[in-house]
Amino acid sequence: MARTFSLAHLTVLGCPPPEMTHIAARAGYDYVSFRIIYMGLPGEPNYALAENPQLLRETKEALRETGVKLLDIELARIDADIDPKRYEPAMEVAAELGGRHVLSSIWTTDRSAYIERFAELCELAKPYGLTVDLEYVPIAAVTNLAGVIDVLNTVKQDNAGIMIDLHHFHRAGDSPEALENVPREWFHFLHLCDAPGEIPASKEEMTRILREERLYIGEGGIDIADIVRRMPEIPCSIELPNIQRVKELGYEEHARRCLQSAKDYFARHFTKQSDLSA
Repeated sequence: MARTFSLAHLTVLGCPPPEMTHIAARAGYDYVSFRIIYMGLPGEPNYALAENPQLLRETKEALRETGVKLLDIELARIDADIDPKRYEPAMEVAAELGGRHVLSSIWTTDRSAYIERFAELCELAKPYGLTVDLEYVPIAAVTNLAGVIDVLNTVKQDNAGIMIDLHHFHRAGDSPEALENVPREWFHFLHLCDAPGEIPASKEEMTRILREERLYIGEGGIDIADIVRRMPEIPCSIELPNIQRVKELGYEEHARRCLQSAKDYFARHFTKQSDLSA
């Protein structure tokens, strides 16, 4: 089975879902990963499809015309002052568009609060046939593999999963070997990118790189192959924001080079079928 790839929202940040879908199709992706939960960040476009019927119709048409599938939606942030029910309209849209997963991360340090809210989010997603995949982020509250495992072992939700981002995994200092002890059924998709091997000393520089300057696959210092081979063969969502590359190349060529670098890397490092899945 050939590995499949999705084009993630941050890679083509300024593209609304219909345009993003057509770019993904022309560049050769299998899936798209939409941010249809508006987060209100500075400069962030609002692509909340549940609140924009015209954009939703255009997105449906783009998916139908291209044959590209929706892999996941983001971002269902868990925070002390956010009611998980606010994410239900986006989950309904995701199911309507054929999506499979909801990406989540935790931004409050109150463990009892985030356990309760994440469990509620999983329950809300069940009627829509969606998994909720928890990502740890070095600038958030749950910042490493152990933290996500603690959440999933505590909530015991059968539609909960873990989403490994290669940048965040490296920055957390997690061991690839630790992935071998994670239940296989928790893995649904991963975020693929590269970055400099040296871990930034400041949170500000860490944030800048993860939001603005990730690298093409094989271009940085992350041992991607050693991490990926410890997981089952799951779709790779390429989340690779790089502002300068987009300025130089445009969104479509940047997306194409992201995918080609990934395919070239996998061809070099995974030569046998036995190397392609754990």
